[in-house]
Amino acid sequence: MTLQTDVSPASSGPVGPALAEGGAPALAVEHLGKRVRLPDGELVILDKIGFSIASGDSVAIVGASGSGKSTLLALMAGLDVPSDGRVWLDGVELSALNEDGRARIRGEKVGFVFQSFQLLPSLTALENVMLPLELRGDADAHAPAREILEKVGLGERLGHYPRQLSGGEQQRVALARAFVTRPALLFADEPTGNLDTRTGKAIIDQLFGLNADAGTTLVLVTHDEHLASRCHRVLRLDSGRLVAA
Repeated sequence: MTLQTDVSPASSGPVGPALAEGGAPALAVEHLGKRVRLPDGELVILDKIGFSIASGDSVAIVGASGSGKSTLLALMAGLDVPSDGRVWLDGVELSALNEDGRARIRGEKVGFVFQSFQLLPSLTALENVMLPLELRGDADAHAPAREILEKVGLGERLGHYPRQLSGGEQQRVALARAFVTRPALLFADEPTGNLDTRTGKAIIDQLFGLNADAGTTLVLVTHDEHLASRCHRVLRLDSGRLVAA
């Protein structure tokens, strides 16, 4: 198949399934599958996954290790391509784009929070948060980055490097970086996995607070049932199949 390079919604094919109330969803997957070939056969990681997420909704994807959660997140964010099916992100069909097109859509519409923080060690907290704005070409990256770091309680730590910050502080920098671009969708992959219980709760409170303020669509991958219960909806995976919603 020849992949399109134009990432504008008008030229990226259908705008995806419509929600029951008639609007296009923020995220939709249709008959999604992922398989990998092994020396002794084929491994099915995801099989015939389908659902839609409304704009501004918060959805948790839960399941045991190996159930396909992280693979599903990678496909929804355009970090990987499916073996079958299609993904629409904010009306754009990701599966119709090449790698550069998917990267451009992520830069424009998506924020990420990872378990391992993914901060650049050679940049200060402020510089880490400024980076996505600079990559996007914003004229002023300093003011919004400083503002959101102050909002998450790190106004006195702007010049500190990741190695000088606690785990909780590093994850707050990651939250600030994710929200500073005001993304349409935020993907959070086990955001409290490397934190103690008390720190993790504080981070999640901030995550949901920032999300509510921004009106962002949140997709949260977690094995924590209590954390999942804070989302509006829960999608449950078992051995690569969607077994409950």
